[in-house]
Amino acid sequence: MKEKQPWLVRPETIRRLWIVFIAILAITVLADFFVEHHGYFGVDGTFGFGAWYGFVSCVVLVVFSKALGALLKRRDDYYD
Repeated sequence: MKEKQPWLVRPETIRRLWIVFIAILAITVLADFFVEHHGYFGVDGTFGFGAWYGFVSCVVLVVFSKALGALLKRRDDYYD
């Protein structure tokens, strides 16, 4: 008897989740056309500022955490 995989790791579920997430992101960026922007610093009034700012911030956090992890890394037998 074949054991069934959990729903979140099935390939068809992963594909559907990607499609839903991409659609939500596209709708969010397209909704930016209908919002009047009042930027305080100039750059924050540009189209899609929230999307690209969030993406760049996420990339910076990942790179920083990788560098910090490499700096603080210890051997497996550190406490032995």
